[in-house]
Amino acid sequence: MSNTNLEDELRGTLDRAAASVPPATGLSDRAATGVRQARRRTWMVSGAAAVAVAAVAVTGFALTGGNTPEQPPVAAGGAPQSTATTTTAVQPLSAKTVAGTWRATQIAGTKALKSARPEDPVLVFKADGTWSGSDGCNSLQGTFTIGQRGEFAAKIGPQHLIGCENVPHTGVLQSAKRIAVTEDTLTFAAANGQELARYARAR
Repeated sequence: MSNTNLEDELRGTLDRAAASVPPATGLSDRAATGVRQARRRTWMVSGAAAVAVAAVAVTGFALTGGNTPEQPPVAAGGAPQSTATTTTAVQPLSAKTVAGTWRATQIAGTKALKSARPEDPVLVFKADGTWSGSDGCNSLQGTFTIGQRGEFAAKIGPQHLIGCENVPHTGVLQSAKRIAVTEDTLTFAAANGQELARYARAR
């Protein structure tokens, strides 16, 4: 058999085999359908996961009562401001509160407080409850007590009196029943609240 005849026979055999195979129609359609089904399954799984997450969130909200913790107000700088109020402690009166040197600026019934005198007419209170000073001519001394609400009492110690235009410290101390300190001002008052004298802190 010649080569030409052999080639013709093989070609005919291949053509018959190809004709016997059914045509593969719809392959692209089936492939597209498979892709759509896979996407649909993916969407269904994603939707179920979203529903589960939402259910957990709703359950947590119900358990906490639906309340969110109150946050403190935020200042302009962005830092939270504390809502706590601060209170200033009031220092009770004591001998330590009035300790120092005081000079009379106003005494009821006395006008010549700035007159020249041999000595500096000041009062000196000490934290140990003693006081001393001068009325301008005589040295003075004694003791005193102060209550936390301003109750005041003083005792006058022994002294030698020399006549001059005295500043009547002893009269103020003996008559005063209450005392008050405001910044650098010391005020003496009678039992009925009437002001007797004012002193300014000298040092």
